[in-house]
Amino acid sequence: MTDKEFFKVTSLERVLDLIRTFPCVNEEVLPLDQCVGRILFQDTVSKIDLPEFNRATMDGYAVRAQSTFGASESLPALLKIVGEVEMGEVPTVSVQPGEAVRIATGGMLPDGADSVVMIEHAHALDEHTLEVFKSVAPLQHVIEVGEDFGREEQVLAKGSRIRPQEMGVLAALGQTHVTVYRQPTVATISSGDEIVPIAQNPSLSELRDVNAYTLAGLIRLSGGIPLYLGIARDNFDELHGLCKNALDQADMVLISGGSSVGSRDFTLEVIEALPDAEILVHGVSISPGKPTILAASKQKSIWGLPGQVTSAMIVFHVMVRPLLEKISGLSEDRLLAEREVSAVLSRNLASVQGREDYVRVKLVHRENQIYADPILGKSGLIHTMVKADGLVRIDINSEGLDKGTHVRVIAF
Repeated sequence: MTDKEFFKVTSLERVLDLIRTFPCVNEEVLPLDQCVGRILFQDTVSKIDLPEFNRATMDGYAVRAQSTFGASESLPALLKIVGEVEMGEVPTVSVQPGEAVRIATGGMLPDGADSVVMIEHAHALDEHTLEVFKSVAPLQHVIEVGEDFGREEQVLAKGSRIRPQEMGVLAALGQTHVTVYRQPTVATISSGDEIVPIAQNPSLSELRDVNAYTLAGLIRLSGGIPLYLGIARDNFDELHGLCKNALDQADMVLISGGSSVGSRDFTLEVIEALPDAEILVHGVSISPGKPTILAASKQKSIWGLPGQVTSAMIVFHVMVRPLLEKISGLSEDRLLAEREVSAVLSRNLASVQGREDYVRVKLVHRENQIYADPILGKSGLIHTMVKADGLVRIDINSEGLDKGTHVRVIAF
């Protein structure tokens, strides 16, 4: 291959298009407690209403909201205390106009009640008489039946990554086992006569095998399982044997070193000699990382990465990681959402001075710009966390953030 042929480089956009053609790995079933970080193999649909009963979100008193209208510090509403809701039990009392029932956070609202007066806004004069100093609206401090997720509603989508909040949803649905994509195994081979194991003292012309460890770390952080096969000298048969072994054991192969022009670089020749091999890319229009190779064999990807460690890492972040996450089953919209986290706020956000607010946001791409759309809802609703991609911080001394503000999102 001549220098002229080598530098017929491929655009990064084309490489990313090629990435979409590789198939995903197959599935496996895991216990729920082993699923964090894994990718859902199928949609999750709720078979129940969540919650299954109207639930208090504050400690206080279950009431009919109308009974509190007009209540104030100077003119409190007087209500009759008619009982208490025990945690984990179905109420045996009901609430009529002018009545109240003691209730704790998470308790089931008794029949007749439609709201909860916070304990801070009420005072029991005696065992049966309650003063209420602040009115409540219907459904205030209450989560309704199915307000988190309704029966037959899609809860989670195929291709979503399971975070702790998704584990919580699945637990709430009683799902003890989950079908997820298998973690891809990624074989790594270091190439070159100058490369030695890290425990060995290199001579002046040798280098420790740093890439083996940086790539292993990147693979793990990207959801894969690294499989290090060792160092191949600049020998065709040695490198070819390791590559055949890699294809038998792994879903992807990374060869660091040997992708640049040189009489002793055999990577391209070795790949071409593999079963059903096809060279898709030899040279990409990026810097650093121009001499990158992408090939396919047995529907598996083979990468020839630069030997220089920083170039190899940059190529991994720009090209290899998207392919690894793609074959892991991660949906394309999640691939984009899990990357850089600077955005423009899509609406005004109010806050109260004296507290540092963290507002849940969803990252949305519109008009070539990433916007942070606030996810608003009651604090007890887990779906606000499931829908969010991260948090926007509002400073303790701020009264809020204006629409159009450039913000940094703390990504989940």
